[in-house]
Amino acid sequence: MDNKIDTVEGKKKKVKASTKTSLLKILFEGIWSNNPGLCQLLGLCPLLAVTTSAVSAIGLGLATLIVVCASSVIISLIRRCIFKEVRIPIYVLFIATLVTVVKFYIEAYFPDLNSQLGIYLALIVTNCIIMGRAEAFASRNGPILAFVDAVGTGVGFSLVLFVLGAVREIIGQGTLFMGASKLFGSFGEALECTFINADYTLMVAILPPGGFFILAFMIALKNFMQNFRRHKIENSFRIKSIQN
Repeated sequence: MDNKIDTVEGKKKKVKASTKTSLLKILFEGIWSNNPGLCQLLGLCPLLAVTTSAVSAIGLGLATLIVVCASSVIISLIRRCIFKEVRIPIYVLFIATLVTVVKFYIEAYFPDLNSQLGIYLALIVTNCIIMGRAEAFASRNGPILAFVDAVGTGVGFSLVLFVLGAVREIIGQGTLFMGASKLFGSFGEALECTFINADYTLMVAILPPGGFFILAFMIALKNFMQNFRRHKIENSFRIKSIQN
């Protein structure tokens, strides 16, 4: 009897450990190995248009994160009640409602950020990342898995937005986090700084061609890091096989 109890408890521990591992794997895939901005190349329109500064990139990243998390959880909860023939219009309806709420909130409390984001805030409705996660993952998994997947995807996309916006702002304007006080208040004032004199900046960095070049460099750097790690693991296995 005791052996059976120990066996059941051991199986429960294994299930919990595998669940934690799968959640971490899903989270890591969205942030790094399957990043929507660097791997899937989704959302390129706002990715290149809004990232002229770090503050606007953070604002759009947070808005996208909120919408993708909320929409994934809602769609996951009602996935069994949706007919397959009308699922896409229903997804769009929920996403558009969430985007409208977020847009009204930003427009009311952060008018300067709303003017910087412009039409791209409303265009989150048509963002392929949100619709893609709703169709590919949230509609086929439970709310917990859908939420973790949405967090990973949203954080991964937000990090790409921030890095791209920060690099373009430093090279193109010589500043970083300018206008952060309008978004974060007194805390944002301490973040605003100047790196390069305006006479030595490259205006092309904040133009669309500069965005394409910097994004291409980021993609190349990520691929190099992944290939370097893979080759390192393969070489270690080869050395072990030779030694054996």
